[in-house]
Amino acid sequence: MVLPLENQIREAFAREQAAARPAQTLDDIPGSYDLVSDDWLSAVICADVPGARVVAHRLDDPDEGTNNRRRIFLSYNAAGEAAGLPASVFCKGTSGLRNRLMLAHSGGIRCEVGFYRHVQQLIDFEVPRAFHADYDPVGFNSIIVLEDLAGRGKFFDRSVEGSPDLTREQLGILARLYGLGARQANLDADFAALPTWEERFRGLMHVRLDEACAAGLQVTRDHGMVPDRLWQRRGEIWPATVASLGAQASLPRGFGHGDVHLHNWYRLTDGTLGLGDWGVIHRGHWGRDLGYCIAAGLPVDVRREHEDDLIRFYIEEMVRAGGRRVSLEDARRIIAQAVTTALAFWTMTVAPVAEMPDMQPQDYALMVTSRLATALDDWGTLDAF
Repeated sequence: MVLPLENQIREAFAREQAAARPAQTLDDIPGSYDLVSDDWLSAVICADVPGARVVAHRLDDPDEGTNNRRRIFLSYNAAGEAAGLPASVFCKGTSGLRNRLMLAHSGGIRCEVGFYRHVQQLIDFEVPRAFHADYDPVGFNSIIVLEDLAGRGKFFDRSVEGSPDLTREQLGILARLYGLGARQANLDADFAALPTWEERFRGLMHVRLDEACAAGLQVTRDHGMVPDRLWQRRGEIWPATVASLGAQASLPRGFGHGDVHLHNWYRLTDGTLGLGDWGVIHRGHWGRDLGYCIAAGLPVDVRREHEDDLIRFYIEEMVRAGGRRVSLEDARRIIAQAVTTALAFWTMTVAPVAEMPDMQPQDYALMVTSRLATALDDWGTLDAF
């Protein structure tokens, strides 16, 4: 199967490889991290400091996943040193062909670059600062240069299991994010750089998503991590996933983060909670972020005990931020429908197809998939439409 943009991307990738040269100006997008130059880094980092320049840099080890990631260590001339410019930056890009094929079709490149160009300056909570964000709409090479949080904070890892208190912090931030979009008088016109949720998910469907989801559910079941009742009705999951797009499209829109699992959150040394990885930001309803955050972020028994209180808390925070009030009953129905696409994100991650890069460690992917599958079963999702 040839993807809609595949030939275009492959041809552009081949041209880039044949004409590879170091990036020099802000108009350049490095074709690989080896093609990053001191001149390019100076243009990105030093523009606001007269006389400052990067005089040397060093690449850290590759960090491959959905994006091609790399930390870059920087040395400056005297003007740069005196200005206290950062000793390192963290970069996310799509120099790899498989990364481009997936993120071009899913809209991930458009989302994250769009966030840092059009939304970041409006945010009133902690997010990583971007020095530069750009992409090529033909070949879908991209680069985002972010502040390096090392020494200032740390992203969550497997040592953070999730708790009701942490979830309340997360939900408070997600409510503020949604409300920021809901308060925009011309959301769709002014933020057309961001896709709607339906556009974002349907783009991912081009990359054989249904096959990856079926395979990932099978692998999770083989590990004994899918409820029997849901497994018996597994043929209904994908139709319900597609149906959820129409259900979400009929609801009021704001901003949604779209990928709120624990490892996209971080804690600063002063205790502030932050949210990173904006590759799934979209114009859409709050239901998916709410259901995804509760179901993926908490152990099943803890989620079952606290979910109604957490939903009520979110409703109040969301209304305070500018959203419309709903009842607990309506909120539960909305998240039951919306969580299907969160399960799709993770069954896909358990067993990605050839067009997809490896995205998450297998043990973490299985755990999150199991939590989401159990939430679908608990919430009666397959009967919620």
